[in-house]
Formats: sequence, C-alpha cells, structure tokens
Amino acid sequence: MSKNKVHSHYWLETYGCQMNTAESNALEAALQAAGMQPAAKVEEADCAILNTCSVRKTAETRIWGRIGYFKHLKETQDITLVITGCMAERVGDDFFKEAPTVDHVWGTNDKQRIAALLTGSSDERDHAYTFTQSYYKPGSFTSYVPIMNGCDNFCTYCIVPYVRGQEVSRDPQSIYAEIAYLEEQGVREITLLGQNVNSYDYTYQGKRMHFPDLLSAITERVTSLRWIRFESPHPKDFSQELIQVIAKEPTVAKHLHIPVQSGSTKILKQMNRHYSREQYLQLVTDLRTVAPSLTLTTDVMVGFPGETDEDFQQTLSLMKEVGFLEAFMYYFNPREGTAAVDFHDQLSSSVKMERLQKLIALQRSITLNYKKERCVGDVEVLVEQVSKRNKKEYLGRTEHGEMVVFEPVSELTMGEFTRVTLHGLAGNTYKATHNPQ
Repeated sequence: MSKNKVHSHYWLETYGCQMNTAESNALEAALQAAGMQPAAKVEEADCAILNTCSVRKTAETRIWGRIGYFKHLKETQDITLVITGCMAERVGDDFFKEAPTVDHVWGTNDKQRIAALLTGSSDERDHAYTFTQSYYKPGSFTSYVPIMNGCDNFCTYCIVPYVRGQEVSRDPQSIYAEIAYLEEQGVREITLLGQNVNSYDYTYQGKRMHFPDLLSAITERVTSLRWIRFESPHPKDFSQELIQVIAKEPTVAKHLHIPVQSGSTKILKQMNRHYSREQYLQLVTDLRTVAPSLTLTTDVMVGFPGETDEDFQQTLSLMKEVGFLEAFMYYFNPREGTAAVDFHDQLSSSVKMERLQKLIALQRSITLNYKKERCVGDVEVLVEQVSKRNKKEYLGRTEHGEMVVFEPVSELTMGEFTRVTLHGLAGNTYKATHNPQ
C-alpha cells in the first residue's frame, strides 16, 4: 500500500473500555471533518481501523482473529488495515513481523493523527497524549467526557500504565466547554472518564484543582444534565471531600463502580493496590452513611499468584458484606510486561476456574436477592429505546444503572425522563407500569 494513498470510506471497530469508546467517537468526528465517510459495511471501506484493548489476553486474541479476517478480505479488496490503541502501543512494530496484513500501527497517543495521515494531510503533533475538543457521538443523549488519561499506580497485574503512560489531567476550562456543548446537543447524562478518574490533578491560574473541586464546579455549571457519573475511581483516592460532594449534589448519580479486586489484604498488597480490606469496607460504610440510597458495582479477580483458599474465602465474605449490585469477575491472566508474570506460586487454570465459578454463583444470588427486594415502588428512568421484542414497550435505565421495561401511557421521546412503578422481574430486567407525574 502506498503511504500517500488518500482514503474516502472508513470502517471502525472499537474494543475495550469506555475511554476507547470515547476516543473512537472523537476519531470518527476527525475522520468525517477530513472528508471521509463511514462505510455501511466493511466490504465498502477502503480503510479499516481497529481501536484495540490490551488489558486482558482475551481482548488481544480477538484482535488477532480479526487480523486473520482482514488477511482474507485483502485478497479481494483494496483496504488499508490500521491497528491503533493500547495493543498497538504494547506490540508496536512487531505487528508487521507477526501480521504483514497490517499496514499501519499507531499507538494510544497517535489516534488523533489518524485522520490527517489517512487523507494525505500533514500532522506534526508530538507523540504525546492530548485531549480533543469533543468525544460526543451525534444523536446521543448520553456521553463520555474524558478528564484524565494514564495511570501512575502500577498494580502488579495491570498493563495500563505501560500502554497509556503517566497520568495527564485535562484543562478544566476544556471540560466545562465540552459539557456546555453537550447540554446544547440535548445530552442528559455524562460519565467523566479516566483510568484513575479520582486522581485528577490540575493546576489552573495558580490554584491546584483535585477531583472533588472539579466535580463540584461541574455540578454548579450544568443546567439540563440530570445525572453525572464517573469511572473508574480508585479506592485509595476517595477523600472525605469527594464523599461529601457525592452526598450533597443531586446531579451526581448515587451509583458508583469501585474496583475492589480482592477481599484479602495480603493479596491486595501483592497487587500493589495501596489499601487494605478494612479500608475498602470503611470507604463503603462512609459512602452509605451519607448516601443511603447508594448502589455499588465492582471488579474482582480470583486466582492471583499466592492466593490461598483462605484468601479466596475473604473475597467471598467481602462480596456478601458489601452486597454489590453487579460485579465484573475474572481470573488472573498473566500479562506480558507486568510484574505479576514473574511471581511465584502461580495457580493452576483449574483452581482459578473453580474459584471464579463459585464467585459468579455467589454474586448472581446477591444480585437476584437485591432485585427481588427492590421490585416495588416508583423510580425515575431515562428512556433509551423501544424494546426489540415488543414495539409497544420502551426500555429505560434507572439512576442505579438498572434496565426497566414498560409500556408508556403517554407519548415519550428517547432521552426523556419519566417515572415508572416497578412490579416484577424478567431475567435481569425490571418490569414496570408507566406512572408519569
């Protein structure tokens, strides 16, 4: 492929976290501003871009599979294959050795140069992470707003600091301007994003601003936003100031995702998480004391090197004590380039899988019991879409991230808030009666 080839139609695939989704939205805006158009199907594209994830081996395995697909596609179609994102950052030029099908490899910090490079324009920006003007996907009533990038924690199992780099916080004025623009577009809910979102730290006009300051400033400025969320916070960076902001600001959703990873202090220390079991539980107590309606979700890992049955039991007991609404559960999978790869006492796949199955079974019972208890009363929902199963029914989502299905008694539009009365469950989805007030 000629490096000077000018492309007109792109096909974009996004893998991994919310930050990748937000950055893909920004990339699409840049591609279209440069004159490119999205292809209706991959066979109509002259360029395919894979925005990759490298957090887990399974994510990378999917990418290798897609590269194999494009190898066959290239036999009959003139299409440029671009690999970008975290896996591109980790693997780098080795992609060209392993997969000659790949035409370009542009890492995490190069995403914003892609449009110029594909359309033959020049782009002299440094290889450093910069924030774009907007990450909004036109037509959406929810949006991600990245406020920081990178991570300085170096958890021993995590590749993120190596593929995302050091923490960089975004200019607050840029954040305020983007949120104001989103409100003009009819957005009703935003999620502030960062690999370690509550470590936000920016010095503006001689004054140092931390995450509680930023969150407070945003709540003071918004006019039509109903819910403000943030992901993913680190337990060690929950200050009392942040807890008070969450409690007192009605626009801050009372639903948080706080990764715990393990219920064993010994394992948490080996993970380099910088908090103990007791400190995590105290954080939960502090949050629920000031915000009793708060619900929590989490990430939790089993099978970390050296995890004994006692350590695993401590994880199970913590899950019971906290009562998470949902949990993303997985077993330790060594990532090349992280410290835990070389740890002794690696567990067998069978032990890891057995523990994961027990953890999943426990969390399912916790979730089901919670939903059965909650299955009564009025709640506010954000109307998201018409049900695919029944065109007379709408799907809405609560402040706590729960899906609700109901048949409207009056005309509703997508992105509108309304009230419903919960009365049953269909799988993990609440059934409700529309009860507008």
